[in-house]
Amino acid sequence: MQTYTPPLRDMAFVLTELHDFSQLTALEAFSEVDADLAATVLEEGGKFTSEVLLPLNATGDKEGCTIENGVVRTPRGFKEAYRQFCEGGWSAVSAPPEFGGQGLPETIGLMISEMICATNLSFGLYPGLTGGATVALRKYGSDELKSFYLPKMISGEWSGSMCLTEAHCGTDLGLLRTRAVPQEDGSYRVSGSKIFISAGEHDLSDNIVHLVLARLPDAPPGIKGISLFLVPKFLPDENGAPGERNGVLCTGIEHKMGIKASATCQLAFDDAKGWLIGAPHKGMQAMFAMMNTERLGVGIQGLGIAETAYQSAVAYAKERLQGRSLAGAKHPELPADPIIVHPDVRRMLMTMRVNAEGCRALGAWVAMQLDISEHAADERQRRDAEDFVALMTPVVKAMFTDLGFESANLAVQTYGGHGYIVDHGVEQYVRDARIAMIYEGTNGVQALDLVGRKLPAHMGRNLRGFFHPIAAFIAENKENPMLGEMITGLERALGALQLSTAQIAERGMRDPEEAGAAATDYLRLMGLVGLAYLWAKAVVIAVPKSFAPGPDQAFYAAKISSARFFYERVLPESAALYLKIKSGKASMMALPDEAF
Repeated sequence: MQTYTPPLRDMAFVLTELHDFSQLTALEAFSEVDADLAATVLEEGGKFTSEVLLPLNATGDKEGCTIENGVVRTPRGFKEAYRQFCEGGWSAVSAPPEFGGQGLPETIGLMISEMICATNLSFGLYPGLTGGATVALRKYGSDELKSFYLPKMISGEWSGSMCLTEAHCGTDLGLLRTRAVPQEDGSYRVSGSKIFISAGEHDLSDNIVHLVLARLPDAPPGIKGISLFLVPKFLPDENGAPGERNGVLCTGIEHKMGIKASATCQLAFDDAKGWLIGAPHKGMQAMFAMMNTERLGVGIQGLGIAETAYQSAVAYAKERLQGRSLAGAKHPELPADPIIVHPDVRRMLMTMRVNAEGCRALGAWVAMQLDISEHAADERQRRDAEDFVALMTPVVKAMFTDLGFESANLAVQTYGGHGYIVDHGVEQYVRDARIAMIYEGTNGVQALDLVGRKLPAHMGRNLRGFFHPIAAFIAENKENPMLGEMITGLERALGALQLSTAQIAERGMRDPEEAGAAATDYLRLMGLVGLAYLWAKAVVIAVPKSFAPGPDQAFYAAKISSARFFYERVLPESAALYLKIKSGKASMMALPDEAF
């Protein structure tokens, strides 16, 4: 059974104990935001997602989307849920107040996103794509476009999509063929076809604002010749309402492995009227504003799946009776013990638990720096935060989605045969989680971005925001008895990462394939080090509080046990990753193509 209770206590711990929430409240934009307000918003978000979205998850997966004559219908209940979503202000949580948003920190917005993705990932893609489109429009659109479109998109009245991929070009956008011809009135006529367009056509909003990559007639070849255009589904009339149908049509929806209630569309643009966003031939700059926002959001999708998979597996493990404990019957009054008594089941549950809690802690670290990069008054503070977010975005996207998929598979394994059939709903998590490792840039592409762009950028300056606080924590806690051998494990893992960084830099300069061969393992290693650092910080906080009687005593004790499991059962992977990185590309590239 799909089970979910919003993890509000852990969210509060991450926001106000593990991380310094005052970093956000010190910013002028969030001066009126306090921990109580954050807790209230998260509590209400938890109610909406668990009470409205969760009941639609399995039914939406079963029913899917349908298309007839270019019109896409979402599953039953989705339109009403979307209306409630917009009326509740959930589409506007972290959007700018000047365009109708609530102006809350993105740190809180991403926690709301986690709960949405945990309860109904397909539903979450509709407002999620709108969010990415509004970021690009806000940063690069003209004042006229922003003032007209952003309020409607932020309210949810109109939605958005990102139209990048074509049948012959996915990651290599330099190959795209969609064309845009300038018109005398300052608009453009856009023609071409796009595929894999999430939320490209649906019945939830009154209009859909497509952001489309295309080439101008005088465009240079490759990615330097790409521009970005705003192309609405319906052209607004003189009153600003959806009017004449524009030249964009959904020609089909994809039949997918998962996220079946999300409309993934094939779109045809036939002299569709659009407007340029940003400068000509500078569409990639605006596109990356969208993509970076979406990549963080996709990472949160992995976290959401990890949490709900864990909770569903725990519920089953406590109820399912099979065999007796190896240490002797734990429940002799029952015909068998619940499977939660078995060590291997505990291994799976604890792995899922530390996956979710660790990613939540790391995601909040990145989100807080994202807020600082956008709103800090000090230029150096903004720059340092931007460096950190740039470095960690591929890590969040790739590692969180890897761990989300791992947790979904472990949930199925916990259920055994009952997990493999549809009735219990956990096999849906596997199917839904799998796409997150692919879209918005495959996880292999994220790893290449990390080692090829983010590490060498600014002469390695991006690394300071990650390495320095971890090194400082190790130095400050060398003799801390609360951490015991954890501090040694963290120091060794950081050392392995530093050695790997130097090796990739040195070998990669001579041979780019060496950096490519190490990329995926390096990203995983960096992610593990980040998680290890935050688990150690959590222990320092939790140990003294675990001795204080009260309702939270068990919470802190569990946090310590979870950290111990991570250090003993997960972090040792860092040594193997270092050895794999050290081995280089030779065995990977030795086999000739024809031998495969």
